[in-house]
Amino acid sequence: MRLEPLLKALADPTRLRIMRLLAHMELAVGELAQVLEQSQPRVSRHIRILCSAGLAERRKEGSWVFLRAAISENGSLPLAAATARLLNVSESDDPAFAARCAEDRRHLAAIRAGRQASAEAYFARHAGEWDTLRSLHSPDRPVEQALGALLGDGPLGALLDVGTGTGRMAELFAPRASRVTGVDKSPEMLRAARARLDKLPSDSVELVQGDFTALPFGGAGFDTVLFHQVLHYAQDPAAVLAEAARVTQTGGRLAIVDFAAHDREELRERHAHARLGFTDEQMIGWLEDAGFASEAVRALPGQPLTVKIWTACKTESAPAPATDEMQFEREEG
Repeated sequence: MRLEPLLKALADPTRLRIMRLLAHMELAVGELAQVLEQSQPRVSRHIRILCSAGLAERRKEGSWVFLRAAISENGSLPLAAATARLLNVSESDDPAFAARCAEDRRHLAAIRAGRQASAEAYFARHAGEWDTLRSLHSPDRPVEQALGALLGDGPLGALLDVGTGTGRMAELFAPRASRVTGVDKSPEMLRAARARLDKLPSDSVELVQGDFTALPFGGAGFDTVLFHQVLHYAQDPAAVLAEAARVTQTGGRLAIVDFAAHDREELRERHAHARLGFTDEQMIGWLEDAGFASEAVRALPGQPLTVKIWTACKTESAPAPATDEMQFEREEG
């Protein structure tokens, strides 16, 4: 990293605003354009400058481009770490800039809330046919068999099924769990899950309405946490996995079933997918950041999509609680 291009890159109010947004989360370029109220070509020019200076990194996903900060206070490069510290204290010492950044975060929260409302409407419309819709992407049986094998033969303890949908995973793994808790944001999905699970003992299964970005449970309450075809609906998967880490006991296990990275752009509009699958590098990086150690990765090729299963073990304490600003974003977005 060189000082002159770094300082030139930061010598622009829009690029400073972008860096403050990226300090909290990965963002799509289209989201940045909406928040900044600038054209996407203009925002893209700012992004090129930030990336050339080593301040940000781009990642293409289908027709979308995502941007994340390339610097942090804990980074190994002294200049990059110093720049991150400077940006982090900038809002406390510059009230006008702080107000502008706070407004940007509120605008972003509103944009994401609108997108979330559209996704919720989709789930409400399709709750009754959810299992059929899911099977259009990949056959259920080999995926479920592979997941069961990766979780091993032992007891699963207290199991949390995040985004339980119609309760299929809760039903499948209930015999191996001391208790099963299914959480979903959609009341329609929970009604379908209750109908499916009504034959199980009532004291062994609990269904709870809640959001995977702010799980309605205390810390370290679960031995096994499962995400089955859920994470691609997350606008910020890293934050969702950090929240999963918070409720997982040390030594507990996490299993994620989702798609490998793909370019089926129509899934965004037709099926409310926020992310077009995931690479192993992405997933393992997020897991490690959340305090998990990756255990296994299994690929099940299909037509047209490949399903991946990632398993991990909780090895550390959950990340520090979110700041007030980040808590606002989680509640509002």
